[in-house]
Amino acid sequence: MADSEHPEVRHAVTVSGVSKIFAVARKQTVVALEDIDLTVAPGEFVSLIGPSGCGKSTLLRLIADLDQPTSGSVSVFGKTARQARIDQDYGIAFQLAGLLPWRTVAGNIELPLELHGVGSAARRRRSTELLALVGLTDFADRYPDQLSGGMQQRVAIARSLAESPELLLMDEPFGALDEMTRERMQNELVRICAETGAAVVFVTHSIPEAVFLSNRVAVMSPRPGRIQQVITVTLGASGERGEDLREASGFFAAVSAVREALHGAPVAQDARGVDLR
Repeated sequence: MADSEHPEVRHAVTVSGVSKIFAVARKQTVVALEDIDLTVAPGEFVSLIGPSGCGKSTLLRLIADLDQPTSGSVSVFGKTARQARIDQDYGIAFQLAGLLPWRTVAGNIELPLELHGVGSAARRRRSTELLALVGLTDFADRYPDQLSGGMQQRVAIARSLAESPELLLMDEPFGALDEMTRERMQNELVRICAETGAAVVFVTHSIPEAVFLSNRVAVMSPRPGRIQQVITVTLGASGERGEDLREASGFFAAVSAVREALHGAPVAQDARGVDLR
């Protein structure tokens, strides 16, 4: 299913006719993804949601050039996925923060810059900016084991932003958090994305999370993963979404639309294309 309405725009991500087949034991194969078409505009937040094993994380890995498609193509800002990885055009965050326990918070944030030869003064300036952005200025000299799970994830997000990427790839970054912390982190991510202007591709199993964060939600089928529907969430600009949105009737309508799509029901146009506020 193609979802591009403005082909003249240089997309942050373009996935065209992508399939992925894995070889398994005894010369058998598993079709993980089949004929995926998806575009993500600059500054757009797109969530991937679907049943376990449908290929959400596989698709994210193909965009990140952590694996290669069996057929089809992936481009990031008009470049091959490989070149975009080499050029550090995206940041990536996973479910586990993956912080180095022997480095301070600031040291973890500065790591990508250090690996790419950025000088110490510039690294310190950038980590100071990012610590302020994620609300951890007072924790620069702490170590990961001195932080809560939510704080560790904020450090991981800050690290993914270290090189000012125009694209963030996020694979269930809040999946291991309790519900209250998860909602706070969603609020933080909305604010951070509004301030940075980065596009986001976000993998989640949570329908409310996908609706709260996203401009569009790509609903995937059981394996082999296909994009069944792409649902537009018109709840106001992403940066304007606050805590009260979770109690709005439009929010519940959008959650219902995504849930119905997951169960294979077609979503009515008024649930996809109009302002649900």
